Amino acid sequence: MTELNDLKLKVLDLLKEDARRSPALIATLLGATEEDVKSAVAELEKDNVIVKYATVVNWDKVDDEKVTALIEVQISPERGRGFEGIAERIYLYPQVKSVYLMSGAYDLLVEIEGRNLREVANFVSEKLSPIDSVLSTKTNFILKKYKQDGIIFEPHQEDKRLLISP
Repeated sequence: MTELNDLKLKVLDLLKEDARRSPALIATLLGATEEDVKSAVAELEKDNVIVKYATVVNWDKVDDEKVTALIEVQISPERGRGFEGIAERIYLYPQVKSVYLMSGAYDLLVEIEGRNLREVANFVSEKLSPIDSVLSTKTNFILKKYKQDGIIFEPHQEDKRLLISP
């Protein structure tokens, strides 16, 4: 695990909020030099602390139908490797966006994306369920995203109905 100094932690926080922030802006916000910020970002990238710059997209505003499912998976751990080998086998599928080891009623939470419900169902029945260590799956489909990564997709709208009192 990489020990991070105060500057690097603050840079990470600012980039997590908005990855488009320039080194000059970050330097101004933190009272640091632009060169220190550039150096910190370069080290964070080199140490694989920053692994990707991503865009949060409100897919409801785009004419591109996709289905996202969260699949709860119960597994029996492998001798000597625990959950690692099964998690690796699952996350190598291109449909899989995320895999998390969880505490609670199930072991892994798998996020997948497909073009439609049938594609997701086929993935679960043909690829995920047949894995020897998989004991059970429970598929939950995301119907609507209200907030992701701290971003609220639809601003709060005031109730404009007239107040009626008795």
